[in-house]
Amino acid sequence: MTVRVGYFPHNNSLWVLRHRGVLERSLPDVEWVDLRSLPAGDRPAPTEGLPSAHGDHLFDGGYDFIGTGSTPPVTAQAKGHDIVYVATSGPRHENGRLVVRADSGIASPADLKGRRVALGHGSWQTTLLLFALDDAGLAWSDIEPVDAGTDAGPLLLDGEVDAWVASYPSLARVEEQAEVRTLVETDGLFSHRSLWFTRRDFAEGHREELAAIVAALQESDAWIAENPGEAAKLFAAGDEGDLAAWEDALRRRPFGLEPVGAAFAAEQQRAADLFHAAGLVDRRITVADAVLPWVAELVGPRPAA
Repeated sequence: MTVRVGYFPHNNSLWVLRHRGVLERSLPDVEWVDLRSLPAGDRPAPTEGLPSAHGDHLFDGGYDFIGTGSTPPVTAQAKGHDIVYVATSGPRHENGRLVVRADSGIASPADLKGRRVALGHGSWQTTLLLFALDDAGLAWSDIEPVDAGTDAGPLLLDGEVDAWVASYPSLARVEEQAEVRTLVETDGLFSHRSLWFTRRDFAEGHREELAAIVAALQESDAWIAENPGEAAKLFAAGDEGDLAAWEDALRRRPFGLEPVGAAFAAEQQRAADLFHAAGLVDRRITVADAVLPWVAELVGPRPAA
């Protein structure tokens, strides 16, 4: 059978797997689907909802398996999609954080009330910002979120936004031009993991194919960790950015798959509850409903606490 795997540069593991041909050894009929070639779907204003295309395409024939940040599977569940979590990466604390210009006068998240904050809405950045606001006693309605996609660096530099949920390699380019202050570190607030998920019918009906995808990702991730410079070339060759910036970003990130554990499920549940409280999703969900014990066993032993 043909197994459709969605990929794009922001899930680094799947991007490298797509370009190395590892999965084809066990699944010769794999079909790679570039998410950027699919319809973008509705993109609600960041005060009104969350984009849902990544989850929607699992159920409209787009693909069978996908890797994203932490937000899309929560959004998918909230739309009533029957998803299954497959695995997560380790925490990616070094990959991003909430920053302001050093000369902004903004000293804490509480100072963001009434301010314009840029983020890639619908990604992990929405979760991080909601957690930071919640810890400061603020709600989503207390700020003006600005959906700026993957790179809001120029907006911060030009003073068009007051703060930015930033990630590398985009943040590195800003740090070369201006002094920034970290308002909220990711570490201690949010695990910021990559993750992979699928449909329940695919997980239950195609266990061998799912096992092959997991094994190929594990093999390819080990290669990335040992060869970040070579891996960076796979991004730069596709006009996805500067080679040195990508190598620096890849060196900062953990590679390897971990089973979905209770701590991550609880973090996802907190995000889901905050999305609902902010009016960004229409229904309450139970994240644990999308976690299957046998899938965790497929991925491997749980990491030490």
